[in-house]
Amino acid sequence: MSRHLGMTDAGRDEVGGRVLAAWDAFCAQAAAVDLDRPTRLPGWRAREVCVHLGVWPEHAALAGLVASARAGGTGTPPDADAVNARVTAAHRDASPAEVLAALRRNRDATAAYLAEEPAELDAAPTVSTIGRLPMLSVVLGQAYELAVHGLDLAAAGAPPVPTDVLQSGLAALADVTGALAAAEGIEAGATLLTPDGGWTFAADGAGWTVDRVGPGRSRGTAVEAPAALLLEAASGRVNPIAALAQRRLKVHELTGLLELAPIVSSAPGIPGGPILQLAARTLGGAGGLLGRLFRG
Repeated sequence: MSRHLGMTDAGRDEVGGRVLAAWDAFCAQAAAVDLDRPTRLPGWRAREVCVHLGVWPEHAALAGLVASARAGGTGTPPDADAVNARVTAAHRDASPAEVLAALRRNRDATAAYLAEEPAELDAAPTVSTIGRLPMLSVVLGQAYELAVHGLDLAAAGAPPVPTDVLQSGLAALADVTGALAAAEGIEAGATLLTPDGGWTFAADGAGWTVDRVGPGRSRGTAVEAPAALLLEAASGRVNPIAALAQRRLKVHELTGLLELAPIVSSAPGIPGGPILQLAARTLGGAGGLLGRLFRG
């Protein structure tokens, strides 16, 4: 029986189209924003947000991931915080033109991978900051990062993130959560639902699947909110408990999220971690108002 690999099964054309569109949108935001504007990330201006996503002489993340995939997924996961600190410190005074050029280099490196590397490399494991994932899942993961940081730039005065980019970010979030659940032997799934539809994932012994879903109440475990809010809650920009209390975010069948919560222990910095931690804390003893909020 063949093993399911989530969005990697959708193929390079589907994933590549989403990621390159996310890069184009982010580069347009970066060109429009004042790079010296502070963002909601402590100590980071728009400049630091953009700098850490660029390719620089001493920093080319995708090249390292490709090398790891070619070697069969060997190596040690990098310390993302340490890498980001080094890169942003080294280039904190880069000019806007230099920052935009670095972003385009990363976009072009992604396009080159999709156009030039053999397709069989897509399913090969590579060592990412959150563990071993298929190479194409890691490429798609850029869409999540670009969508979230695009929201950071928008909050600092850049144009809004396009709806399709937000959906691609959610697809990447569903994919990586399904991948990590499958790696942990967890048989569970959930839907990330927005008014425009969303993405559902399911993990079991045969791997994990990711599928697009239309708008409307889905069966089973689901987290429901506008796309931007889902991404902000998943990334810790917004406190999920506060969003629940304000009824801006809804959770259906919370126990299903609890089944996924152990992923946070094996990969503490995973996208979606704040929502999974919320599930563990809530069912671990917080009753009263929160218990009522989660029903339905």
